[in-house]
Amino acid sequence: MLYSSVLAAAALGGCQTNQITGRSQLLVVPESMAISESANAYAQQMGDLTKKKQIEAGTARAVKVREITDRLIAQAVRFRPDAANWKWEVQVINDPKTVNAFCMAGGKMAIYTGMWEKVHATDDEIAQVMGHEISHALANHTQERMSVAMSSMAGLAVLDAVVAPRDRTGLAMTGAAGAAMLAITLPNSRESESEADQIGLQLAARAGYDPAAAVSLWDKMGKLGGQPPEWMSTHPSPEHRAARLKELGGKLQPDYLAAKNASAPAQHYLK
Repeated sequence: MLYSSVLAAAALGGCQTNQITGRSQLLVVPESMAISESANAYAQQMGDLTKKKQIEAGTARAVKVREITDRLIAQAVRFRPDAANWKWEVQVINDPKTVNAFCMAGGKMAIYTGMWEKVHATDDEIAQVMGHEISHALANHTQERMSVAMSSMAGLAVLDAVVAPRDRTGLAMTGAAGAAMLAITLPNSRESESEADQIGLQLAARAGYDPAAAVSLWDKMGKLGGQPPEWMSTHPSPEHRAARLKELGGKLQPDYLAAKNASAPAQHYLK
């Protein structure tokens, strides 16, 4: 029933203009569904990881991640005031071999410990990672990828084949919750990546984190050797991306310096 109704909606046309970016997106999955099913998929994944004792809580690193993301969320709400009503959540996943992070529709986030163990990321660099991921949620990229997956028979056919091997929790998710998990495992388009780069840099700078860290982070991950880290392999890099990040970051230095000397936001959004 769910698939047929979504496919019918796709047949009628589901392109909408994004309020932040101005780009036309295929959004046949309603945002409310993207948020609710992302929350379902996230709860299942985190529940399984908790049982395996892979959720890091109470450590100095976990506390720092919450501090960084809270400051980023305060800026995200300026882009999208309705995001203040999202049930934001962030977890640190103890997997030192995995260099990855994500933010699902509705603000459900996670970052893997490989960002520290393999990349040795600084606080400013972690802010760039999380700012980039939050931007995907703000710009409806999860909703967009769910729409593509659920409006394509090919996307539905590969759901089990793609999600099951890549989902480290071993969850057997189907339907919209499966599409929500698929949305964070498949690559974004170059357009989406460019949007997330630009928005993420603004979020981080206005939260008081150095935009130059976006370039240093990219350089670090590019030097890891062997297979490209998951965060890079699922985020296709346009030619001269580092140069573009440097150019954008330079323009945001005044915002960064002003925010660095300002007081931290009083409101907290994380669960």
